[in-house]
Amino acid sequence: MSDPSQKVSSNFSDYKPPLGRSAALQEANRCLNCYDAPCIKNCPTGIDIPGFIKKIASDNLRGSARVILEANILGASCARVCPTEELCEGACVLHDLHEDPIDIGRLQRYATDPVVFGDNARPLLEAGPSNGKRVALVGAGPASLGCAAELAQLGYETVCFEKESIPGGLNTVGIADYKMTYETAKKEIEWVQQLGVEIRCDQEVGKDVTVEELYEEFDAVFLGIGLGGIDPIGFEGEELEGVRDSLDFIAELKTRPKSEVALVGKKVAVIGGGNTAIDAVTQASRLGADRVYMVYRRGPEAMGAYKHEQELARKDGGIFVYYSQPVKVLGEDGKVKGLRLVRTESKNGRLEYLDGSEYDLEVDYVLRATGQSKLVSVLEKFDGLEFDEKGRVIADVDGRTTLKKVWTGGDCVSGGKEVVNAVAEGKRAAQSIHQVLQGAR
Repeated sequence: MSDPSQKVSSNFSDYKPPLGRSAALQEANRCLNCYDAPCIKNCPTGIDIPGFIKKIASDNLRGSARVILEANILGASCARVCPTEELCEGACVLHDLHEDPIDIGRLQRYATDPVVFGDNARPLLEAGPSNGKRVALVGAGPASLGCAAELAQLGYETVCFEKESIPGGLNTVGIADYKMTYETAKKEIEWVQQLGVEIRCDQEVGKDVTVEELYEEFDAVFLGIGLGGIDPIGFEGEELEGVRDSLDFIAELKTRPKSEVALVGKKVAVIGGGNTAIDAVTQASRLGADRVYMVYRRGPEAMGAYKHEQELARKDGGIFVYYSQPVKVLGEDGKVKGLRLVRTESKNGRLEYLDGSEYDLEVDYVLRATGQSKLVSVLEKFDGLEFDEKGRVIADVDGRTTLKKVWTGGDCVSGGKEVVNAVAEGKRAAQSIHQVLQGAR
């Protein structure tokens, strides 16, 4: 009999598989080419969506890709990972006609994949003539890549300093594998580097390169630092083998064979109610787990996870456990054997424990997905940088901080949004840097 753990790889096929030519043309011709299209307004990077779809309909794939990638340099990955159901597709006017919205995400993938990932792809975008100015970018995630690519096209020398051994941030190791593979993310980054964007990995600011060196050697600095890991919750038994950070769990799946991390026959509890928790639930289920619980201390209406993501987790077998607060991890021989919960209720907006309501779930693993920490300790190395009460960097709408030469964007400003938001913020910051360094502001 074959080993079930060898079969789990088939569970990680594309969540939104690519369209063939016939299907793409048919879908493109459904678009109404709206004037003042709401889908554009709902795209953080402002892609001319009817414009690129019209070019698909006329079989002009390269022109279509140009429309997308000039607006969003990571348009190929965003076609896979964007919550299009909530953004562009959610705003499609076909909803008002009681029809399915245009499949914008997969049309975007249809146009960009040949250009970004094709074996014989020709360069589409080019670096501008050098203007002699240099910009340093701290981090090599989506915000920094969006900023660096825009600056490179404007003639700037751009250098990303990445403390990890691989670039890309969460886009590389934090996106569920059924949405985008590790290899796909890496190849897209290599495509961005064709513009002349330099990425120096294993370079931690404050350790391998000083802030003073950045100020001295570069005309401007962009902070694209993401969020940190998921902090321990603080209940008894959290040190047991089998209690993990959900992001570490997701990252492991990106770089190891699925057969090596299979959970066939195991029971898993994921603590949290956001999109990271959903990804952990779905991936654990696809790894063959016998049962996967999503444990949330409030009700479904309070969950941060998108509705379509919740439905996907349910289809994959996720069991949602509402109004339950973990209070202790149960163990035996140093390993997890269960999770103790207490039931909660909301009174006047406050969450209260119900006396005598404790109960146990039999589980082998407990995954924390209760929010990422802010990397304030890294950002504080930039003396004079100001933060709000939530630890986010204070900056104007264009990403300019309270420091003269420093801009920012992405999670350290937003607190954690989508890849497309980070790219948009990086691009806005690039335009602001350009205007300031050229004396226009």
